[in-house]
Amino acid sequence: MKVAVVGATGMVGEVMLKVLAERNFPVTELIPVASERSVGKTITYKGTDYKVVGLETAVSMRPDIALFSAGGDTSVEWAPKFAEAGTTVVDNSSAWRMDPTKKLVVPEINANELTKEDKIIANPNCSTIQLVMALAPLHKAFTMKRVVVSTYQSVSGTGVKAVKQLENEIAGIDGEMAYPYPIGRNALPHCDVFLENGYTKEEMKLAQEPQKILSDSTFSVSATAVRIPTAGGHSESVNVQFENDFDLAEVRKILSETPGVVVQDNTATNSYPMPIYAHDKDDVFVGRIRRDETQPNTLNMWIVADNLRKGAATNTIQIAEYLIKNELV
Repeated sequence: MKVAVVGATGMVGEVMLKVLAERNFPVTELIPVASERSVGKTITYKGTDYKVVGLETAVSMRPDIALFSAGGDTSVEWAPKFAEAGTTVVDNSSAWRMDPTKKLVVPEINANELTKEDKIIANPNCSTIQLVMALAPLHKAFTMKRVVVSTYQSVSGTGVKAVKQLENEIAGIDGEMAYPYPIGRNALPHCDVFLENGYTKEEMKLAQEPQKILSDSTFSVSATAVRIPTAGGHSESVNVQFENDFDLAEVRKILSETPGVVVQDNTATNSYPMPIYAHDKDDVFVGRIRRDETQPNTLNMWIVADNLRKGAATNTIQIAEYLIKNELV
């Protein structure tokens, strides 16, 4: 099993290598790939050193699977070239997510849609993944009508430059700015670029991607995405209106029986999800589960996950694991 990791020297790429090792992914040949400026660098995987190669070299090596985390422009240009060489690409960027010819996959929800013909598979947005992990089983049980989500997203979602900005501000150092304003002791209602409708791209991803993943456009999602000064882990305040009424005990039971979801919901012991506890874990944590007392059939909950793991690297690798297990590569 030849596996290429495209963007191997980046923040998500490094986590991908860590998760591949942790999960004992069946790699017989690892091909770390990065931009020209990183070619020739050495990365270590499971105690062995590997030289980073460029994209053209990687395509010529014909990997079985290529895990992409190198930005949308790179994916648009290079994913089809890998696919033409017979490689199955699992792409972490937003390049292919809303392409009607490409599957958008969270393995626990819709991996069964994948076939051998799917040579480019899209990994959803990090905030979308943790949202649908909690919503999918509840939608099945009670039928969603409308979702309102407000996110509290860590600087690691922006990348290394943003993490460095926060570290510099904490240390009182003037440095390069990833954001138009300070992020320390601040909250920026600005994730990704603003669009003509006044929403950001991040907010529109949250609005559109869940419908595609669940193959259902009968419910709507309205989002506000906010960047906060946490180093890792995204949090979401979620309000869901259902067609049918629910019992809170049943909601907790459904969520606690959902693979990949952990319920942390005991106000008597101050037990609730927080980014500090989600760090380096692959589960999605759900708590503060309570009825919205202002309108019928409506639920409030708080969802937290490690955005670099389940929100990116782990979900990508779980897709690849499904492909291998079901002999689709």
